[in-house]
Amino acid sequence: MKKNRDADLLIEQLRKIPIVQVACEKLNLSRNSVYRWRKEDAEFAKAMDEALAEGEAIVNDLGESQLITLMKEKNWNAIAFWLRKRNPRFRDRLEVVAGSGPQEELSPEQEAVVKEALRLASITVEIPPETKEPTTQEPKPSEESANDNPPNHEPTT
Repeated sequence: MKKNRDADLLIEQLRKIPIVQVACEKLNLSRNSVYRWRKEDAEFAKAMDEALAEGEAIVNDLGESQLITLMKEKNWNAIAFWLRKRNPRFRDRLEVVAGSGPQEELSPEQEAVVKEALRLASITVEIPPETKEPTTQEPKPSEESANDNPPNHEPTT
């Protein structure tokens, strides 16, 4: 059967180069056919996964070999890459420094502005357990101030 022969050739190609598209092009196979075979045949899917893993291991070995060759040639980028990835002393680190200088006091006017902003932003966000989507909820009428006019403004008539 042609499918079995093509499937065997594909598995062989994936062991060499673990890229489905490249293997399909080399064998003149459709990717859609290969993924249909994979979906329909659990044994083929398992063989394909094993071949891909084997091919990836070979490519990884090849990459490490090339990297070591570059390191022997004193390629600084290759040396730095190896050290950053393989040696904990050379890994990229993020240092967080927090300043704890003196705190400025707010003026009474600034304090009033902050309090008013907090009052105006008194919308709460609740996440119902069944949807896990945030919903906004307006303040209840009893929570709002009796005077809807902004502070320091005269009512308009």
